[in-house]
Amino acid sequence: METHGADIYSASKKSGYHENEILDFSSNINPLGIPKSVEEAAVNSIKYTNRYPDINSRELIDGISIFENVPQEYIFTSNGAAEAIYRISACIKPKGALITAPSFSEYEQSIKLYDGEINYYYLKEANNFKVLDDITNYINERINLVFICNPNNPTGQLTEKNILEKILLKLKENKAFLVVDECFLNFSEDYEKHSLVDLMNKYDNLIVLKAFTKIFAIPGIRLGYCMSSNSVLINKIKTAGPPWNVSTIAQAAGIAALKEKEYLKRTISYVKEERNYLIDELNKLNLKVLDSHANYILFKTHVPEIKEKMLERKILIRSCCNYVNLGSEFYRIAVKTKEENKLLIKNLKEVMEER
Repeated sequence: METHGADIYSASKKSGYHENEILDFSSNINPLGIPKSVEEAAVNSIKYTNRYPDINSRELIDGISIFENVPQEYIFTSNGAAEAIYRISACIKPKGALITAPSFSEYEQSIKLYDGEINYYYLKEANNFKVLDDITNYINERINLVFICNPNNPTGQLTEKNILEKILLKLKENKAFLVVDECFLNFSEDYEKHSLVDLMNKYDNLIVLKAFTKIFAIPGIRLGYCMSSNSVLINKIKTAGPPWNVSTIAQAAGIAALKEKEYLKRTISYVKEERNYLIDELNKLNLKVLDSHANYILFKTHVPEIKEKMLERKILIRSCCNYVNLGSEFYRIAVKTKEENKLLIKNLKEVMEER
């Protein structure tokens, strides 16, 4: 059973095809590819890898501070968003945590390391897997950490800002924390409206999580960050793991990426157009398709072994059978380039016609 998308190496071993032969729709990476400036910065930084990276990521944090319009002391840089997730759980050591289901598996894994009790807010298919106001009813004195992925992985659904603020208020009563994972939010045309970065000064129990991985197409470099106005918590997160956690190459790539404003605008436009194309085409195939605000789409089908049949055609899609509260009939696909998306639809049609 897979635990993540993007495991093209296992797919290669299973199918007999080389990784480079497989078109990977299981990994939600920016279809525009790595910005040229980021690639050049990473390559040029290699000459400096004969010395330790800046242990405090000073120039990178300065760039993030300007990009997010927050003080530098609010920011912790990490080896991908996953490292930040594990450090947050290490610092809070939740006795009880609330997670939406389905959602990203690393939240649960990080909490289990510290013997925290997992509580689920089950998202309902009838409500298009959206978080509703009633989530606050699931927060009690035993819950001291809540994770919300916004937009959610794998559903692509956004949680309304007013609901997230209600969660923050409820948690504040018990000095508990909300982590809002915004790693995919920059793919949405409404990202500024939905981001909670502007609420950090108001709530010191809020942690916002972001990553360069998806939006700048650099998953192999591993770079993320979290932000909070809670200086005590940020300092704990900094000391909750090994030093030199962000490499020289990652810092250089991140510094360059933060200057790519036009690239981000083009990304939103391109992803929206191609996402709409995929949703329309999937609907034509009579699949149950969920609307999305991210660079991926969740759909439901009863076609047996569709993932295996697509892999035979050198196309990898993400089975969602391992997500809590999703069955084996759910699959997720990334939004890729126009040509790749057309190839996916062509092969899906042929697989479904084979039934």
